[in-house]
Amino acid sequence: MKSLGVKKISGWPNRQQKISYYFYGYFILLCLSLALNQVSAKETSTIYTYKSSSGVMSFSDIEPMEVEFTVYRMDCYACEVDSLIDWRKAKLYLTPYQSEINQSALKYGIDPAYVRAVIHAESHFNYQAISKQGAQGLMQLMPATALELGVKNSFSAQQNIIGGVKHLSRLLKKYNGDNKLASAAYNAGEGAVKRYGGIPPYKETQVYVERVGILHKRYGRFSYHNNQ
Repeated sequence: MKSLGVKKISGWPNRQQKISYYFYGYFILLCLSLALNQVSAKETSTIYTYKSSSGVMSFSDIEPMEVEFTVYRMDCYACEVDSLIDWRKAKLYLTPYQSEINQSALKYGIDPAYVRAVIHAESHFNYQAISKQGAQGLMQLMPATALELGVKNSFSAQQNIIGGVKHLSRLLKKYNGDNKLASAAYNAGEGAVKRYGGIPPYKETQVYVERVGILHKRYGRFSYHNNQ
């Protein structure tokens, strides 16, 4: 009886190629797992993905320098206590969402440089950012807060900015224009500010307030950009 063999189709991977594919896939998953574990161990929650000079996809918990990168996972960008970022030299984002920021800042009487500083500190201008607590979008609005502010879609840059600026405006009025207290309340909540009679003694909140202040001053130097 003639054997009915299966004809090998040209272009199909052979056994050695399959092994290579499986190994490469396993290697990528292992790298990602190690990166996530390393980040978890250091109590940071931001992971950057980028291509190295050799074209290999890489992962890091430190913002890559002079290369295009994507934020893989994001919590409050400026809240990492042991951040290695030099906030006095970090790249500024002067043009993203200019119209939305300026219009909202004008409507609610806030310095647009301060709004830009808060967005930078909260999400690094990533409109898709989601924190482990559930905060969403550019200004990291919690769902309940977003609902209260009339924001239906926190991942809409326009809606998120309008809601976040409205919230900041209310905090600034409550604290008589004190940006530090407003920043502290934005990060830790008004209850914590009231409980401690000022900036709460939380390391995360303290570094957040400091970094927002640094960013505010730096963005303020480019007011001609902020007001365009």
